[in-house]
Amino acid sequence: MPGHRLTAPKGPAVTDDRERPRAAAAFDALGAEYEKAFAGSKTHRRSLEWLLDRLAPHSRVLDVGSGTGRPTAETLADAGHEVLGVDISPVMVELAARQVPTAEFRCADIRDVPLADASFDAVCVYFSLLQLDRAEQADLVRHLVRSLKPGGYLVLATVPLDVQDVDATFMGQPVRVTSFPAQDLIALAEASGLEVLAQEASMFTPAHPDARPEPHLFLHCRRTGQPRMG
Repeated sequence: MPGHRLTAPKGPAVTDDRERPRAAAAFDALGAEYEKAFAGSKTHRRSLEWLLDRLAPHSRVLDVGSGTGRPTAETLADAGHEVLGVDISPVMVELAARQVPTAEFRCADIRDVPLADASFDAVCVYFSLLQLDRAEQADLVRHLVRSLKPGGYLVLATVPLDVQDVDATFMGQPVRVTSFPAQDLIALAEASGLEVLAQEASMFTPAHPDARPEPHLFLHCRRTGQPRMG
């Protein structure tokens, strides 16, 4: 299953001096191999098309766990949108800055990045919650919803399994994974002030010799209210 990232001015990538957590080390090791392994995800491409169909020209979009910048940041930036990508892996951020020079990237834990309320037209969260515990995931989703303008869009993808703090191997790298089953994730989104407009579930096998088929769930949401506390 994907042990995705936890998860600025244009120019060189910015890195934190703090010790890298396990997620950063795993994705530093994977580098461009991660992009190659997931390049064939048609569901991810359809999700981006869904979002592009709804964004006004020159929208401001936050990409949480931006990885190598492909396909999310590249697709959005090529469509003329202003993209800020945040990822905890320095290797990933360096790749993204090189591959998608028209976007902005910051190397940081998204929870440490100041996000002004109602400052983004859309937020993408593609598989970037899985190495947070459930309370941290809920807190982050609420935080990201607050950063959305009213009526703004949030796209959330995950591996919808009922697992907590499971040690696993992802593409040869050790990861610790926590997730929600589908209905619990939908309930979390709704409690965070989102309306789930569409969803798509699929099975996907990354193009990597150590990969196994994994369920994917994509939620396409719009901010309609304020996140509930707690």
